[in-house]
Amino acid sequence: MPGIVIVGAQWGDEGKGKLVDLLAEPADAVVRFQGGNNAGHTIVHGDVKYAFHLVPSGILYPGTTCIIGNGVVVDPEVLLNELAQLATQDVDSSGLRISPNAHVIMPYHKLLDQAGEQRLGKNQIGTTKRGIGPCYADKSLRLGIRIQDLLEERILKKKIVAALEPKERLLRPWQRDAVLDLQAMTERYLEFGERLRPHIADTTALVWDALDAGGTVLFEGAQAALLDIDHGTYPFVTSSNPVSGTAAVGSGAGPKDLDEIWGVVKAYSTRVGSGPFPTELDGTLADELRDKGAERGTTTGRDRRIGWIDLVALRYAARLCTLDLICLTKLDVLTGQDVIRVATGYRTPEGELLERYPYNQSVLHRAEPVYEDLPGWSEDITAARTLEDLPQAARDYVAYLEDRLGTRIGMIGVGPAQDQVIWTDAGRASQAGRTVGV
Repeated sequence: MPGIVIVGAQWGDEGKGKLVDLLAEPADAVVRFQGGNNAGHTIVHGDVKYAFHLVPSGILYPGTTCIIGNGVVVDPEVLLNELAQLATQDVDSSGLRISPNAHVIMPYHKLLDQAGEQRLGKNQIGTTKRGIGPCYADKSLRLGIRIQDLLEERILKKKIVAALEPKERLLRPWQRDAVLDLQAMTERYLEFGERLRPHIADTTALVWDALDAGGTVLFEGAQAALLDIDHGTYPFVTSSNPVSGTAAVGSGAGPKDLDEIWGVVKAYSTRVGSGPFPTELDGTLADELRDKGAERGTTTGRDRRIGWIDLVALRYAARLCTLDLICLTKLDVLTGQDVIRVATGYRTPEGELLERYPYNQSVLHRAEPVYEDLPGWSEDITAARTLEDLPQAARDYVAYLEDRLGTRIGMIGVGPAQDQVIWTDAGRASQAGRTVGV
């Protein structure tokens, strides 16, 4: 009865989709459990690149049930466009299932998101302006529209009216905008509901049935632990909880159904949007790593901020998510660096050395990283398929991270393609009894 949770352990964009893709074919179900279309995964199969925003990565395997769980916020138009794009790539998405309890991003959520960022000016959070935060806010205020509401006109219209009433002042600049016309909005979203009706199902029961039958269920997270709204660099965070414990809440599984937790970690660090980033680089080196790693967002196309790996933040994320294994991605991007820097602590302006992630964010904003320098390598590692294929310096880097984090590394990514991976003994052991591309 393995329930396997896959989460990001940095600031997102670590390559979670690739790990899900590698594990999905023999799995019974893949469940996306939080976030919205403010996240994206890019999967490369042969010469074909697939971009996912809401659909779980396992959709490429017909035998795997893909589920958008109750913890996700769904923009129906974006989802339908994504399904249409997948159809042009000969991907059968008829097996996709959507929780009726997932909340719906409405036109006014996007307008409020854009207006909110504009009001913040230079203090902008750096949201994707896709309405994610306002949708989650309405969910907490009990003013949300759920997927099931798109199937009943009377209920939908009543709920839209209730949701709009407290927003009248904020929405005044758009009061004549056609997208806010009550009847037109109701009709449009009822149409979305009809088009999505074949996919709407009791997804909690589907998860339970798969687990109770002894199947494998992958719980796919979006964003990452350091962007968690409770535990991340607030307010420069996402609007949901990307930590592993949310896999149960956002899918309907029970806490004891989460048997193994994988954290995906990039061999360096990246971040999108505003917020503290102690190991951030700039200049030529940042540009070089950004270009080599294709560090531009799948969903937004924005350049990602680049930095060295941060063990203080990673140890914090590993404990928050109780990681069993780490998937280390993009090790190949570091090829060619004479020296690879690893942040092992922070130094405050007062001279205090911190080895534990500070609870006071003001400290984090002012902290300077304390680095340990490791030798780099120049050999091309993209064809490596075992640890022994790696140059000694690359093996030493992997062993160093494993030792300092106290968590086993189960898989190492050495290129963007599906087969450009190294499975370690720890990774192979975790797959015992399951058929994976090892």
